[in-house]
Amino acid sequence: MAKVTKEEVIKALKSVYDPEIPMLSVVDLGLIYDVEVREGGEVDIKMTLTAPGCPLAHVLPGMIKEAVKKVEGVKEVKVEVVWDPPWTPERMSKEARRLLGLE
Repeated sequence: MAKVTKEEVIKALKSVYDPEIPMLSVVDLGLIYDVEVREGGEVDIKMTLTAPGCPLAHVLPGMIKEAVKKVEGVKEVKVEVVWDPPWTPERMSKEARRLLGLE
């Protein structure tokens, strides 16, 4: 069985684009707080949303899970939505802030 790396998981996460801002991935938007790759191909992801009332709250975690499941060696993916620390635009990549006119 192939050993899964954190870098491979992050690459897969970069393929998940926010449907409301389709030019930016969940990584660029700063929505991914933590990625843990464990023995046996288990991946735990902590993510947030831009606001608790986000209309994509039921969609994005599933999109993330499906993208990471495609990484060779991944057997199980757990996505947890967390609210602490709260998301702020400062969590976005410099490129994302530039694209949105925040820099």
